[in-house]
Amino acid sequence: MHRRCSSTTVRSMWKGLNEVTGDGDAGFECGVANGKKTTSPKEDDDMKTSAQCSIKPFWSPWLAGLALGLTLLLTFVLTGHGLGATGFTTRLAAWIGIEVAPAATEANRYLGGMVEGGNPLPSWITWQVLGVVIGAAFAAWRSGRFRVQLDGARTLGTPRRLTTALIGGLLAGFGARISAGCTSGLGLSGAATLSLAGFAFLVAFFAVGLIVSRIVRGVV
Repeated sequence: MHRRCSSTTVRSMWKGLNEVTGDGDAGFECGVANGKKTTSPKEDDDMKTSAQCSIKPFWSPWLAGLALGLTLLLTFVLTGHGLGATGFTTRLAAWIGIEVAPAATEANRYLGGMVEGGNPLPSWITWQVLGVVIGAAFAAWRSGRFRVQLDGARTLGTPRRLTTALIGGLLAGFGARISAGCTSGLGLSGAATLSLAGFAFLVAFFAVGLIVSRIVRGVV
């Protein structure tokens, strides 16, 4: 059930959403057709007000963190292992390899072990990642936040934002495979079991991420 919003509440929510996305209007553009304005500023404001009244606020970070912790605990209890993410992309690469170049994939020291039993995709981590995607999409739709947008494009420009995102993703994925885990598999699950490697990974990951983000944005 959506709540009624006052003008002040709407503007506060709008400002907060902009701060989260890092963009000027969080991907919202009303009264535009074929690149030309078709509405007055007053009508635009009314449309923004209507759109924002249908958006539900984010969960409290404390509540979200508690829910994530309970999910991780249940995962350990019910399955015997923690959460993960990049393990799925590794299995996907192994599956593509066995379909395209089976001999080379089987001979590969890294991917060969994953295809010994046949198709590597039917694994718990595959279903977990699919569940995360479906659950996130459903939650975004239910909260009125489902839309396609490129965060940070207005700050860095679209070409630079896409380039930095691609390079950052490749480096993060490469690092996750070298460390045998990502922020989920090694960070969350490792720290939950009091693994020193998990804590070291989290500290290094966020420290380097903070420094690089400031360099990319020209803050330092």
